Amino acid sequence: MNHAKNMYEYHVWANKVLLERMRELPSNALFEEVSSSYSTIAKTFSHIYVVDVMWLQVLKGIEMQEAMSFAMPYLEKTSAYSVDEFVKSFNEVASQYEEWFNGQNDLDQQITVNNPWTGARETAYSEILFHVANHGTYHRGNITTMLRQQGYSSTMNDLVLYWYQS
Repeated sequence: MNHAKNMYEYHVWANKVLLERMRELPSNALFEEVSSSYSTIAKTFSHIYVVDVMWLQVLKGIEMQEAMSFAMPYLEKTSAYSVDEFVKSFNEVASQYEEWFNGQNDLDQQITVNNPWTGARETAYSEILFHVANHGTYHRGNITTMLRQQGYSSTMNDLVLYWYQS
């Protein structure tokens, strides 16, 4: 088993689980403003999505600055998405990651990532995948808190539950 790919698959699963919970709630829960790192749940899902898109571009060999320029226009558009639109978009990017995985033999292959804030760093594809999963986990935690601020419960989307359901 490749742990980096498995962590990415967990990330996909956890996004689906949380979006399914959002389907059970009034649609305004996605857009109600709360005090958090992002002002709405929609903006938080949008951020997760845009970062997923950006890192996929980096995995494909695009310089990080160019990858960010490619992904950032999605931020405003997706911030107004419905749950169904988020589901569709996350499914599409997951399919693109799967295509990328199918062309990879070595997830420990090193590449240079030139981060505009911290500089160049040699990193493995697997490290990027762990970052994508960890980043999503962090912000799904934000969404759980945002739901509680609105008076709703979230849903369990921990890695351990993924282990039992996959």
